[in-house]
Amino acid sequence: MFNVNCSVQTGTSASRRALANSVFGNVIFNLRSLFVALMVALAGCATTDRTPAPVPPVHVSEDTWRQVDRDISAASLAARGPAENYARSFMESWKGRVHQRTEADFIPWFTSYWTQQWLAVKGAWYKLSAGEGMDPAVKQLAAYLQEQYNRRVLEPVAKEVNPDVVRVRATTLYIQLLGERLQPIPRRYGIPPDRFDQRLRNIQAIALAPPAAQSASLYQIVYADPIAGLPAVAALIDRVRKEAGGAGVGPSDARISPVAKRVSEKLMAKLAISSGASAAAAAVGGVAGMVISLGAAGFGVIAHENERSEMEAQLREELNPALDDMWHSLMEDPVIGVMGGVNHIAEQIEGSVASILTQPVRAQPLLHEDPIPAEPFLQDEENLR
Repeated sequence: MFNVNCSVQTGTSASRRALANSVFGNVIFNLRSLFVALMVALAGCATTDRTPAPVPPVHVSEDTWRQVDRDISAASLAARGPAENYARSFMESWKGRVHQRTEADFIPWFTSYWTQQWLAVKGAWYKLSAGEGMDPAVKQLAAYLQEQYNRRVLEPVAKEVNPDVVRVRATTLYIQLLGERLQPIPRRYGIPPDRFDQRLRNIQAIALAPPAAQSASLYQIVYADPIAGLPAVAALIDRVRKEAGGAGVGPSDARISPVAKRVSEKLMAKLAISSGASAAAAAVGGVAGMVISLGAAGFGVIAHENERSEMEAQLREELNPALDDMWHSLMEDPVIGVMGGVNHIAEQIEGSVASILTQPVRAQPLLHEDPIPAEPFLQDEENLR
């Protein structure tokens, strides 16, 4: 009985093992088949990726390029408006500060009794040094008055609102806005980006005298980062600043010098007719007597105060038109004003677009145009507050 049971159990175990082996074998076979099928599919995908179908080149008609060029000009015009508004806002502030400081500092200083006495002494020495004739003495006194006006008015105002910095920031703003307005153009007409970039490379934006780094294409200026780091932009701003007079005080030589000259002439005329033969001058005689005579030619304190209001009114009459003329030059002059950089770039773009308006653009290998950093030349933006 025992042996029979054992044989039955043994036979059953063998059958189970055979069945398990058969199932396991089928599973292995199926996995192998699946793996082979997967590898074949992947190989097919890889083969497809290695040989993409050729993409036909996009044809851009000359009429489309003409419209693109018109849009580029329109983008430049649209960018100029906000840049000019920016500059005008700060220059209005500059003008107000100059008038305030003129009233609060320069006019009270010039019309004070002791300043008039000091100017009388200086005028006397200038007259003695110049010898015969009044013109050299007038020029020296005028130069002194202009120096005082710059030191007391224009230079302190430039620390708050600097026309040089306004010029740089207006140019930078214009370029930034221009770049933003150019971005949608290739998508608008279905033009490949590389073809559009080549078009921008063909448009001159800055054209200055050699070296070549002082000139730049439209592509270079809109992709420069930072904008002021592009040598051509730095050279353009520097040229405009030098032509305007530099140092953030505007073209003061051309505007303030005539005023200083007229004021000096009046002062020297006053010295010539007042107290020329005082007792002290007669007693001392000679050159020393002339110095005493001219240096003490001012009226007394009371008489001076009685005339001070009239003197202030006359000085305002001379200064105000000169200051208005100076502001107009800084704001409106297309070459040396705060919009000088913007005007140069806009005119170059419009001229370049006009010259290539009818020329078809051929696809060319793209050139990598990385801007070369320039030496720092800007003042802190805090000066604009």
